[in-house]
This record gives sequence, C-alpha cells and structure tokens, in this order.
Amino acid sequence: MATKDERRAELTAVFREARVCTRCPELARTRTQVVFGAGNADADLMFVGEAPGAKEDEQGIPFVGAAGKLLDQLLGDVGLARPDVFIANVLRCRPPGNRDPLPMEIENCSDYLMRQVELIQPRVICTLGNFSTKLLRADPTGISRLHGQAEILVIGQRAVRLYPLFHPAAALYTRSLLDTLRADFARLPALLALDPPEQPPPAAPPEPAVPEPALAAPEPEPVPVLVELPRQPYEPAPPPEPEPPDDRQLGLF
Repeated sequence: MATKDERRAELTAVFREARVCTRCPELARTRTQVVFGAGNADADLMFVGEAPGAKEDEQGIPFVGAAGKLLDQLLGDVGLARPDVFIANVLRCRPPGNRDPLPMEIENCSDYLMRQVELIQPRVICTLGNFSTKLLRADPTGISRLHGQAEILVIGQRAVRLYPLFHPAAALYTRSLLDTLRADFARLPALLALDPPEQPPPAAPPEPAVPEPALAAPEPEPVPVLVELPRQPYEPAPPPEPEPPDDRQLGLF
C-alpha cells in the first residue's frame, strides 16, 4: 500500500499530466488553464462539481465564484472548512460560454477524477448536481430523486459513501433548494463519523501466460523413388479370329 507521501507525489504527477491535456481539442483551445482540484490531499470528504466557470478558469481553483462562497458557508455550518476537504469537478476545463459538458468530454476527463479518488482515498464523496451524480453512479437518475441519500459504491477501485447534493449554483436562485441543501449538509458530520466502507479485495495480478509446449517437427515423408523400366518394342496384337456367324444373324430359325 502506498504511503501518504507516495500518494501525494503521484497526485502531483497526475496534475502535471492534466494541465497539458489535449484530449478535448475545443476545451484545450479555449481554456485559460486547467482547474485540477484543490484542498486536502488526504481528505475524508471530497466534493465533485460540474465544470469550472469563468472565475475558476481565471484562477485555476474550483468554486471561487458565488457558488463557492455558498459552499464555504455550508461547510462552516457543519464545522468544516476548505482545508478539511478536497474539491474537484467532472471537467477540468471550462466549456465555452459555460455550456453543459458534452458526453465525450466527460468520458475523456473521467480518468483524472478516478485517479484523484484512488489517491486521495476519501470516505465520503458528495456529488454536486446532476452531472457528477450520474457519472459516479453510472446511472441516469437525477439529483432531485437522489439528494440526501447516501449509498456505498465502488468508484474506480475504492469503496466510498456517495452522498448526492444539489449544486450550490442552483440553490442560489431557488430558496427551497437552499433550505434542502442546508438540511442535507447537516447530515454530513454523522456520515463522516461512520466506520469507513469495507474496501474490495485488490485485483489479483494477471497470471503469466504459460507457453504451449513446442511440437516436434513432423518427420519428412519419404520421397518416392522412380525406377525407369527398360522400354520394350511395340508389337501390335494380332487381329482376333472371326467368330462363327450366329444363325439368327443370317435369318435362319
């Protein structure tokens, strides 16, 4: 098992890989910088949002706009702060015009998120909104039906408690969602106090391929020997002697 320092070093290596990523040509062309994620690299609690916005793209840090301020308030309400958690997104690049992430972009970027989960080793992951909830649950069920309901899932190679929440940006515009989000946040301390989920057994290394025994080369078939016989002079056969005529052929009965 990797040590804390080894995991941090590997997380840094993933960041260096991500910040020059060109898997999504349009996003690579239009971004200011990659927003990899920020926070405690050993956090028990991890948040996964949607995609960077304009301020995030400018500063390289997730959730620094109005939604980020609300997230800070919600964390403070339950006795937490940013240095206690790790925050990332489904995408690490801002979509032009803050449009929704495209399915291919989510697929291209999901490997970075899975590696973050594996290296940070959170006990609880809060998905913020539909995109992260559907991605990590591998299910199209929307956030309205799932918010505030924790479940144990294996994300990548790690078992975590997944806890879907409304995105803070949505709660800024709808008072009822804000009240719901506050109520769902209030359950976080109890979730973090639970024993960590039992981890799946590590995948067995693939067995080395056993080479098939070499087959003995078949013995060569004997080459037929042609024996040339002496030629005999050709002598035509004597003509056959005529048979006696048949009476019937002569018309005699």
